[in-house]
Amino acid sequence: MTKTATSPEFLHRLRVYIEDTDAGGIVYYVNYLKFMERARTEFMRGHGYGKTHIFNQDLMFVVQSVAVNYCLAAQLDDELEASARIVSLRGARIVFHQSVRRSEEVLAEGEITIACVDRGQRKPRRLPAEMLARLRAVD
Repeated sequence: MTKTATSPEFLHRLRVYIEDTDAGGIVYYVNYLKFMERARTEFMRGHGYGKTHIFNQDLMFVVQSVAVNYCLAAQLDDELEASARIVSLRGARIVFHQSVRRSEEVLAEGEITIACVDRGQRKPRRLPAEMLARLRAVD
């Protein structure tokens, strides 16, 4: 069963450091994906699924697909918010809508699909029923 209604948006605040930028002080494009990864990680941690819990269940989450649109550039020392919102839960997949914003300006946004895999075998594994129920209840 797919979750068709979207969950509330989770926000993770961050600041742009020199290591996030290119020689011109502009955030390097791949770092928006890192910012989104942090938001997803904190979203899951906030719902009881930190890395230790996930690993203890012999699970891992891997990125299956990414579609990102880059709209505006972030710069050194900007304060940003990365968001994560579940738009679909099904089988072994969670689809997130995510964005990185500076105040009201959308800098990058997209859809990221993560897959649940067995940690030892590295093969897809359905989301545990308890996890699926808890994530579906997020609203």
